[in-house]
Amino acid sequence: MSAAQDQSAQAPAVLSVTTHEVLLDVVVTDGGHAVTGLKSTDFIVTENGNPQVVASLQEHRPMTAATDAQVVAKPPLAPNTFTNYSAVANANAYTVILLDALNTRLDDQMSVREALIRYLKDRPPGGPVAIFERDTKMHLVQGFTSDPQVLLAAAQSARNNPQLLKMVRGTREENLVYRMDDVTLGFQLLGRYLAAFPGRKNLIWFTGALPQSNAREPMSDPFNDDFRILEGDPHALTAALTLSRVAVYPVDARALQVAPQYEAASNRMPQPNAMIHFDNGQGFQHTNLDLIAEATGGRAFYSSNGLGSKIAEIENNGSSYYTLTYATTNKDWNGELRHIRIEMNHPHVKLQYRQGYFAVDRTKQEQAQLDRLNKAQHGENGSAGDEGSPEQTHAEVSGEQEPAKTPPVNAEKSAPRKDAFNDAMLLGAVPAEEIIFNAHVSASEKVVQLSKDDAWPQDNYLAADWKYKPFHTYTVEFTADGKTLQLTKGPDGLRHGRMAFVSIVYDQTAQNVNSILTTTNLDIDEDQYKELLQHGITARQEIAVPAKGSFFLRLGVDDTVNDRIGTLEFAVDQVRPEAGTLISQSK
Repeated sequence: MSAAQDQSAQAPAVLSVTTHEVLLDVVVTDGGHAVTGLKSTDFIVTENGNPQVVASLQEHRPMTAATDAQVVAKPPLAPNTFTNYSAVANANAYTVILLDALNTRLDDQMSVREALIRYLKDRPPGGPVAIFERDTKMHLVQGFTSDPQVLLAAAQSARNNPQLLKMVRGTREENLVYRMDDVTLGFQLLGRYLAAFPGRKNLIWFTGALPQSNAREPMSDPFNDDFRILEGDPHALTAALTLSRVAVYPVDARALQVAPQYEAASNRMPQPNAMIHFDNGQGFQHTNLDLIAEATGGRAFYSSNGLGSKIAEIENNGSSYYTLTYATTNKDWNGELRHIRIEMNHPHVKLQYRQGYFAVDRTKQEQAQLDRLNKAQHGENGSAGDEGSPEQTHAEVSGEQEPAKTPPVNAEKSAPRKDAFNDAMLLGAVPAEEIIFNAHVSASEKVVQLSKDDAWPQDNYLAADWKYKPFHTYTVEFTADGKTLQLTKGPDGLRHGRMAFVSIVYDQTAQNVNSILTTTNLDIDEDQYKELLQHGITARQEIAVPAKGSFFLRLGVDDTVNDRIGTLEFAVDQVRPEAGTLISQSK
């Protein structure tokens, strides 16, 4: 017997089984009250009509003052260290309040804000709440906190004042397209923020209208989700919420509405279907809100004047739920939508749960990621660099804020940045937490001022207006959490990825003063991967910041292959002098 035959005979048989587990959050109510104490045998689950076996069931209850007190505080950071990490406040449910100013009339905006303030004044301690406000951009008013006083102060502050800075001037259809794109972008940024938080997220969306074209096209996919098709996803908003565990609760900010023909002042007979067509198709808008809510496991509210009471009802409704899982019997991963139906053996109960998911082939998805990575590393602009060798270029960021105008003569032009990352890197954008990272920032005590005869420093991309003005050199040292990165394992047994680290200096008018991009290719074995999981991946940048004026640093980490992002922002004057340094920044 040969050595090879002997090894083959002695090698134990290996059975490889791959299962795809589907996770569902289910709210069960009877007469508006949560039904508790259910068992897995109470749920009947079918997928495209085929029965499924519930593998596990976990019941969740709303947080109380006692459970809220057990929340672990965010660990303290070293001086001049900044992070986009938010402490996980609980493992149950989070409430997200979104005030939609762009699609809500001014008087209705004021009514919603007053209702929110009244509610927060009397809100008992409970689960964490975050407040977002969307005008022409999505803004984080207050990150997750369970402190009623902090939430109340945020709701009453100027941070909650909408600023409609830019509106489209053009045809009605052009304006609708702009509003639709703005809705989608806003939800994308919101989704990247929520990605860091486990458990169910109950999104209370106060809106006056849902922008919609004459063709009644659905909103495109705003949330980055493991079960969606990453490239060219044609599906609607609701398709993106499959594993993000975001349940949408739209609330019509217009409160109680009556069709004009039904008002007391009108003597005309009501026309057929009048309720459907009044107020620019409000009936159709309600239908769309219902579809979004039902598909994501939420519920729509309209024609009600008790806006504050609706927040309390949704908080309680969305925090009392069950999480069930099942291993699907359908092994054909063709990327198509699979419809889920849940029934119960109990009469008169109502169920809220997401209605389906997209069966994405993970193997094909990983191959597509490897293809994109190979194209990025060996594209038309040059060949791949050495393993782990960073390449620094000017960061091209699109949008209202213009990028720095004067890169060095010999600088390699960076590849165009994806729109999602561009938008995430704009000043004031909602912080993204898909990738968690820390950044230690320090500044040199030396003030540098160049003359027109001086050679332009390498990797210094100060905009033309600041080129010959005094500046300090700031050092940014990134450390990205390896556990939040996604490296694809290739046929060669190595894990591959491409990371981009970006620092942008903005002035107080949101103009791009300076920026730098560092890209690093990763091709690592399992031992190196274990090291990365333990210590993360680091990058170091030096960037010039003008010595006079008020400036902001926006930092970002981008997994360019998997479209995962982390960002944070802080004022430059938050960087304090360290031992042995002196920063003389004039205002």
